[in-house]
Amino acid sequence: MPTLTIDGRTLSVPGGTTVLRAALEAGIDIPHLCFHPAFAPEGSCRLCLVEIEGLPKLELACSTAVREGMKVRTETPAVRESRRRVLEFFLAEHPIDCPICDKAGECRLQDYYEEYGLTESAFREAKERRPKKVALGEKLLLDRERCVLCTRCVRFLREVTRTGELGVFERGSHSEIGILEGRPVATPYGGNLVDLCPVGAITDTTFRFRTRTWFLSARPSICPLCARGCSIVIDYHPGFPRRPGSAGVLRIRPRPDEAVNGFWICDLGRYGYLDLHRRRLSRLYWNRGGAEAGMSRDKVLALLGEKVRELAARGRSSRLGLIVTTDLTVEELRAVREGLLARLPGARLWFADPPAGEDDGFLLRAERTANRRGAAGLGFEIAPVDLAAVGNGLDLLLVFGSHLADAGPAESVGQALSAVRTKVLLSPVSTGLESLFDFVIPAALPSEKAGTFINADGLARPFEPALPLCGETWPEEEFIAALAAEISRGR
Repeated sequence: MPTLTIDGRTLSVPGGTTVLRAALEAGIDIPHLCFHPAFAPEGSCRLCLVEIEGLPKLELACSTAVREGMKVRTETPAVRESRRRVLEFFLAEHPIDCPICDKAGECRLQDYYEEYGLTESAFREAKERRPKKVALGEKLLLDRERCVLCTRCVRFLREVTRTGELGVFERGSHSEIGILEGRPVATPYGGNLVDLCPVGAITDTTFRFRTRTWFLSARPSICPLCARGCSIVIDYHPGFPRRPGSAGVLRIRPRPDEAVNGFWICDLGRYGYLDLHRRRLSRLYWNRGGAEAGMSRDKVLALLGEKVRELAARGRSSRLGLIVTTDLTVEELRAVREGLLARLPGARLWFADPPAGEDDGFLLRAERTANRRGAAGLGFEIAPVDLAAVGNGLDLLLVFGSHLADAGPAESVGQALSAVRTKVLLSPVSTGLESLFDFVIPAALPSEKAGTFINADGLARPFEPALPLCGETWPEEEFIAALAAEISRGR
């Protein structure tokens, strides 16, 4: 392993490592816009120039491989002056629209100007005008005035998705990012272009102009929408005191995880999970003759506990049904088995999972549920819902999750539920079936609770609560523990 010195610090790194990678891994910041660890060096932004002892001019840190005994300096007067001049060229044509730019607050160009610029430009010519709302795809807009031609977006579509929708067109000062006519970005990973753009040139129409980034709180979590379990960041707005209802999740981003998803997430995880947060159930209630009546947790437990004890006392536990989902965590499924099934021998259990999709050969798995392997590891036989059995001989039905609507035609689901005397739904989101249940309890999304998923590769994916509970949300594990205690208390 070659040994080199960067700003007086001695480092040993694997052969072939570039100076920039060696510095970043050691916590030494070298400015850069075009470099990304997922791609080969591009060297187009020229911000990462450094002094290397024995060489007559400044060299690119992103493309220069380390050598034994190399001595690198990153903060000499010549280096800082080079960065200042490069930034001046970038800003000569860059619009000063930071007050309305979605990237403001997390823009590298802003940060670098703060550190190396803060000087009046020598350019007196008017800035060149370019199109500011170029549609690249369904949710992607390009502002060509902001673009610094780092080509991260082009390289992502060329090297990662291999779809190649974007390219650099024209030459010299007329160069611009664009698409071939009639061929917009259609890859199911297009949302990553927004994360890759270092200056806010590519924006997401679902987030555009909704808030300032410094109002957001970034929380780590796990995506529950397929069996991969990608690491994500949830950007949460805590809301404004004088604007009730302004709190909420505004953005889902990838969290780098080399073992699972690398630097990326699919658009299903990005926008689908965002949609779940927007469809949240937040109120616990009792359907009484078509009218929704508010109800306390204690009252719900008392009524359900009494019904379960009555069934058990009469030896009719088989008239209790449970429909669960492998979207539940390992801990919640264990609570179902030990807290309910162990106390009620003969109770019937089915699983209602979302229908399988297609495995795209990259990140998205065919299983569109987060913990099927974890359920199998706990010994559950994952039997799909039998609507005929549900509608035949059940007095009490507990449904966990939002996928019962996928078990069959709406008419068949409604007919099966109508034959059950008492029906309870615990779901984090609206399913369209709430009117068919006697009790509707808002459950927790993975972002609001702690637990573990086991992904398709057998990797444990533990997570902690990223967000506060929404409204009258009752996490499933807490509900199961409370109901089990109520059942035992009355015996």
